Amino acid sequence: MTDHAARERAALWAALALILCWGANFSVQKAVFAALTPGGFLFVRYLIMPIAAALLLFAHFGTRWPRLARRELWQLFKLGVTGHLLHVGLVTYGIHWSTAFSSSLILAIGPVFTLLILRWHGSEHLTRGQVAGVALAVCGVLVFLSDKLMVAQWQASGGDLTLLVAAAFFSLYTVNAKPLIERHGGVIVMAYGTLLGSLPVLAVSAAQGLRVDWAAVSWPIWLGTLYAVLVAAFLGWIVWGWINAVRGVARTAPLMYLMPPVAALVAWIVSGERYGATKLLGAAITLGGVALAQFAAGSRADAARDSVPPIE
Repeated sequence: MTDHAARERAALWAALALILCWGANFSVQKAVFAALTPGGFLFVRYLIMPIAAALLLFAHFGTRWPRLARRELWQLFKLGVTGHLLHVGLVTYGIHWSTAFSSSLILAIGPVFTLLILRWHGSEHLTRGQVAGVALAVCGVLVFLSDKLMVAQWQASGGDLTLLVAAAFFSLYTVNAKPLIERHGGVIVMAYGTLLGSLPVLAVSAAQGLRVDWAAVSWPIWLGTLYAVLVAAFLGWIVWGWINAVRGVARTAPLMYLMPPVAALVAWIVSGERYGATKLLGAAITLGGVALAQFAAGSRADAARDSVPPIE
């Protein structure tokens, strides 16, 4: 086996392990949120994340961090607000109110929002196949959510709608991050965006965070918190970047469609989550529509641009 083939095989196994890690993270987060409250989790997360971001910068640049223009720092601050305060904040509350399977499925429609944002900006013209994919994904989400709406599960339904808004913010983050990543690379954009975006999250979550009795938090909850923050989110982003570099974005992006089934399986095993025929049909229609919208442009490399890993 050549070195290139060995690297590709290692990258594929790493990608599958990461999909398993991300799929399981929805159930882990629900347990952590129940113990800490969503606000408490956000508070401790954004005490940890800036430290991790600083260590990443030290690892790449030592003590001589890149100097950026004030205009670019302002762009990174806005990017941090979009990605961390708005996206991660809403995702945290959405997962808490909803279920693990619903959360993973709804967040998977991010590529649809990305296409719509690019069309709104005038930078992309949607093909008939992409329009059909968007319509199919919308129908799938309606079918998926119908079982909760029919039995008036308003909190779970509100959580799902919150996650839809969060998915839209992540797509906006993806589009706005692209030119900055092209200029400075993913490490700088991630690290500086995290450092700057952590400030407003801490300001918003401090009141709830300070009400948590941290001395009484059990070690499994601490392990779950570190897993969600460092393994699934921070290290996951770095590993996913390496996987894309080895395999290419177009070959890696379809693996993201495995995450909702993994999340559903883990939630079924861990918490006994149950899925009726309507929910499974809606999930299948939604993922099919997202795949059609994402890859119907003819250029898989362009259509797969939204394979940025989830910040959450």
